[in-house]
Amino acid sequence: MLVTWRYQERKSIIQYFDPRAWIIFYICFIASTVFFWDLRFLSFFFFVALLVAITSGIRWKEMRRGWLFIGAFIIFFSLLTFLTGRGSMELYTTEHLIRNINLPFSVFGWQPMLKITWEKTFYAFSMILRVFSLASMTILLPYSLDPALYGIIFKGLGLPDKFAYGMDLTMRFIPTFGRDFQLTMDAQKARGYELEKINGGLFKQVRKLAPLMVPVTIHAIAGSEDIIDAMDLRAFGIGIRTWIQELHYHKRDYWLIAFSILMLLLVIALSLFGIGKFWVPASLIV
Repeated sequence: MLVTWRYQERKSIIQYFDPRAWIIFYICFIASTVFFWDLRFLSFFFFVALLVAITSGIRWKEMRRGWLFIGAFIIFFSLLTFLTGRGSMELYTTEHLIRNINLPFSVFGWQPMLKITWEKTFYAFSMILRVFSLASMTILLPYSLDPALYGIIFKGLGLPDKFAYGMDLTMRFIPTFGRDFQLTMDAQKARGYELEKINGGLFKQVRKLAPLMVPVTIHAIAGSEDIIDAMDLRAFGIGIRTWIQELHYHKRDYWLIAFSILMLLLVIALSLFGIGKFWVPASLIV
């Protein structure tokens, strides 16, 4: 039996619409966000993502680890880019200095200096808004879409049966793998395997984790073979597949799809005219 994400019906914006309509909006939202580096445009997508997250109905304790990982990831890479300037030089060619800070230590007689510029600062803020918008909209999907409808959703979007069912299995693989890993770890602890005492170098730690990884990997391979055999016995892929449940669009779903497509077309048009590129207020760099 495949494990699913912790889904439950909630009064949220996501579940108010047909899941196919929301998937279309999600794809258009992600595509529109990556077109911009302008902080003003990214603020719009940030507030949309923040509104969806707040009204998702998902409690903090359900997604605490995910949000903490996203927050740490965004802050770390934004701070790293701000300090080094790496990854942003293709967006601007000149920098306008705010302040030079001499760090209170030296390396072999050389004293490091932190160069703070307006371009680095605005790029860091732009990256925070951009990555948060992308990550938050993505992490909400598994908790807001009914796992029993994964295959129906992708089939309803016009994908072939094999691809739709493959996406269904892919969405369920991660929680299934996590469940198997937890069960294996508990079984090994019951047999006296002490994970707390794993130490040494990287390769030594990986080698000591073999009693966990080997059973989980073998079980995943065996499980995939069982799924393949079950699909072959049911003649999957021979003809057109039918689904027990059906999805039907409502008027609100058509409005959401129309808004999503118009938003993406508007973003493409703006990018063709050079609007939405990296931006720093002119008053700050005069």
